[in-house]
Amino acid sequence: MSGTALIGQSEAAFATASTRRGRNTRSAALVGLGAAAISMTGSGIPSYWGDEAASVISADRPLPTLLAELGTVDAVHGAYYLFLHYWIALVGTSEFAVRLPSAIAIGLGAAGVVVLARRLSGSGRFAVASGLIFAILPLVTRMGSEARSYAFGIAAAVWLAAAFVRLVRSRETRIWPWMLLGAGGAASTYVFLYLVLLIPVFGVGMLALRPARAIVMRWLASAGVAIVLAAPVMIAAVSQRQQVEFLARRDYATVESVLVTQWFGSGWFAVLAWALIAAAVAGAVMRRESRPRLAFLLAWLVIPTAAVMAANFAITPLYNPRYLSFCTPAVAILMAEGVRVLAGLARGRSARRLVATAAAVALVVTALPGYVEQRSPFSRDEGSDLREAAAIVAEHASPGDAIVFDESVRPSRKPRLAIDLYPEQFAGLHDVALVTPARERDTIWAEVAPLRGLGVDLRDHQTVWALQLAGSSSTDMSTLETLGFRLVQAIPVNRTVLYEFTREAP
Repeated sequence: MSGTALIGQSEAAFATASTRRGRNTRSAALVGLGAAAISMTGSGIPSYWGDEAASVISADRPLPTLLAELGTVDAVHGAYYLFLHYWIALVGTSEFAVRLPSAIAIGLGAAGVVVLARRLSGSGRFAVASGLIFAILPLVTRMGSEARSYAFGIAAAVWLAAAFVRLVRSRETRIWPWMLLGAGGAASTYVFLYLVLLIPVFGVGMLALRPARAIVMRWLASAGVAIVLAAPVMIAAVSQRQQVEFLARRDYATVESVLVTQWFGSGWFAVLAWALIAAAVAGAVMRRESRPRLAFLLAWLVIPTAAVMAANFAITPLYNPRYLSFCTPAVAILMAEGVRVLAGLARGRSARRLVATAAAVALVVTALPGYVEQRSPFSRDEGSDLREAAAIVAEHASPGDAIVFDESVRPSRKPRLAIDLYPEQFAGLHDVALVTPARERDTIWAEVAPLRGLGVDLRDHQTVWALQLAGSSSTDMSTLETLGFRLVQAIPVNRTVLYEFTREAP
């Protein structure tokens, strides 16, 4: 063969590879945009709830006060709060604006799923299917519409995994790419601490993919760098572990949480998802070439869940279904593998397409009710109505009236959050119990005085409004009555009730 012919073949091969890379990049970008749009749509409808209130109240304060707060509580959320501090300064504190970065992060995560799935399987269609399934997972659409760091943790996890697989598959022996992977892994723990559990997951990936000893040694060095650089946030988490003690009082660590709530939301979607994952496992038994990636993906599901559960029962409360959201990329790819296995059992291209289409329709149909419910006004935390309660106060109260809040419930459900999140709705009202605003403290919440000691503060007010959680054990109403106030009306919101008390002028 002539040199000219060889050059021609090389140029053709390069052009083909370039075209393929461009097509893969476009596919990942389009799936990412679609996933971001899905999570973004309707995200501004639900009112904020307690955990989001912690994000907004922490971020919307002077930087020195925020840094002081992180020294006492929520250091594990510090990177997200710092980002949100500057984001809020640009866009304000509306629900849609503050939740928008989470939707964008889900888009980046979906693009990462496409990239990772292709690197694991070599199939562009399979990669796109994995990304689309990821985009509609109920936990993903929930995290993509919340002002918390979980969506960022998902995106970081999948891109770390994609980088890891590339380094292993390309037999990378240079030290600096592995050090970058270690630094990236450490940085991700500052976004979400539990991502440190990807280290043992990648260890299983090493065993499954069986690279040369030199690659294994590079990875061990990378893992060491990640642990050393992540040590400060891990130490801070241990020192501030009291902030998750409330988990001991919540019935989160159950079989239902792991099998349904953790990734799937509804029972029907969970049944379908686990059936597809089971099909993927069965397919790996029959197809040797799919076993390494299945082992890696299953480890991604099992190891973090088992580790958190074990620590939850043996050491300290650590489990919340949302904390395992960074496993959703593996869930999506396994489900796509299950669809591929089932379609492969059909004879003929048309039959295989029919099976794949039926699976896609079933997934969308079972995911849709949960998606719609997530975007209803009172969908968060069993009916959070902070925005609506603030609007009711603005509608009925008059400048100069006093306002008090039910302080008998847990911090994440206190009606007081309404005035911190929507202060413009309380303009002109006298917050008589407030001692120190949240933005001036080195902790998340405001400091308040008990209502029973506020007789002097209330003497110049003829009207007092009380926001109380329905069914709470608060004694505020009886306290106001002992101070000479008479209940005039009760205005229900959703889970909050606004009470009006008045008394005769002296």
